[in-house]
Amino acid sequence: MHSTHLLLEEPIRMVSILEPSKPSFFPAMTKIVGTLGPKSRSVEVISACLKAGMSVARFDFSWGDVDYHQETLENLKTAIKSTQKLCAIMLDTVGPELQVINKSEKAISLEADAYVILTPDQEQEASSQLLPINFSGLSKAVKQGDTIFVGQYLFTGSETTSVWLEVSEVKGADVVCIIKNTATLAGSLFTLHVSQIHIDLPTLSEADKTAISTWGVRNKIDFLSLSYTRHAEDVRQAREFLSKSGDLYQTQIFAKIESVEGLTHFDEILQVADGIILSRGNLGIDLPPEKVFLFQKAAVYKCNMAGKPAVITRVVDSMTDNLRPTRAEATDVANAILDGSDAILLGAETLRGLYPVETISTVGRICYEAEKVFNQDLYFKKTVKYVGEPMTHLESIASSAVRAAIKVKASVIICFTSSGRAARLIAKYRPTMPVLSVVIPRLKTNQLRWSFSGAFEARQSLIVRGLFPMLADPRHPAESTSSSNESVLKVALDHGKASGLIKTHDRVVVCQKVGDASVVKIIELED
Repeated sequence: MHSTHLLLEEPIRMVSILEPSKPSFFPAMTKIVGTLGPKSRSVEVISACLKAGMSVARFDFSWGDVDYHQETLENLKTAIKSTQKLCAIMLDTVGPELQVINKSEKAISLEADAYVILTPDQEQEASSQLLPINFSGLSKAVKQGDTIFVGQYLFTGSETTSVWLEVSEVKGADVVCIIKNTATLAGSLFTLHVSQIHIDLPTLSEADKTAISTWGVRNKIDFLSLSYTRHAEDVRQAREFLSKSGDLYQTQIFAKIESVEGLTHFDEILQVADGIILSRGNLGIDLPPEKVFLFQKAAVYKCNMAGKPAVITRVVDSMTDNLRPTRAEATDVANAILDGSDAILLGAETLRGLYPVETISTVGRICYEAEKVFNQDLYFKKTVKYVGEPMTHLESIASSAVRAAIKVKASVIICFTSSGRAARLIAKYRPTMPVLSVVIPRLKTNQLRWSFSGAFEARQSLIVRGLFPMLADPRHPAESTSSSNESVLKVALDHGKASGLIKTHDRVVVCQKVGDASVVKIIELED
């Protein structure tokens, strides 16, 4: 049973597969992003989600107003305090999303082979013959024979709740379509997706800018998920906007790739973004089904080599209504981990799903099992080869720390960092043990007041596979005398022991700066 990406002992004993999964403090190295919404916004449910393994909370501004999301966020803060679990905040923009407006919220029945008109006149009532949409340029963008997909927001692609249309003719601003399958659209908001067509709308809409400059600034968001990123320029413009919005110059931008246009410019987007979210729902509609796996593997590989987090979406859709995922979904999650993904993003499953907490723990357990057979040795060699020689100073220290940790079978790597960069570089080489990144706050001033940096950096590592941040006491600078470093190291070791990561006689690899030099050292713990 030879496979390049799997690490299976020869010959593999089926009995070892059937051993029950161990419950552990760090359930998985892979991170889980949960979308908070109607079914997951109470303090109790959010607390349970954090305990189950959610480390980033996503707020989706495609629906709900600022006050609604603020209330959810206040509940999240309460849950973080009570559970003592760090959690980062991600704001997901609406972007140039085409929507069907259904003011009455009545269910709309569409029959196969009948005709329906898409009109930009939003004053009209939505019905089985007429669907008002929020974009006036559709008639100019489409031609006869194009396919249009309409479904409830976060559509699952199950044919009873979503519908395929084929453009029959264009009449002025209206588009007449033939309905290809019988379906019932329920709810107030449906997304419209036109295959492989450029939609001439800005990536950051005015509504997005308002949400960022009010809600985003007030809550110091850690991540901005930039929906429908199509060009590197989209990321640059978003970055420029953030740099003028209070503390948000520190916010990381994750480009959400949702269309063939985004895939075409993937390499340039990856260079300027801080991470990538592969929105497989929309991409699955834009691409032929047989190409979907290919773009996922290629995109994740490129992110891995660039040392930037890759986030995969839409993995366990069926858990929106069921307690167990399908076989295909369980395999899909594991394959995403074996491909090298950093995090799994749950959308509808936690937003309006019936089992948000169970979904997070199920996905976490699958990730944990997949990580056990991830072929780190092959991955390490591939990454070192890709980086090439001469390596930069930091890269060489990071790869050496990982190699040393694996050779001495260390139980954890402890990395002292102030910007978070060193810790992320270590994580890039995917060590088999957790990396405790001890973020040392730095004192900075704007001539009016003093403030400490560090909280952003700590939370932003909550989306990187294998990185577990902890904030150190600001009285200990990152590059300091050995005595002050020893005391921070003791705090880190105590934290590791308390969480069950480190036991007596374990070896630990420590990566730190002493003066101008970076040092990797191996310590063995006595009783």
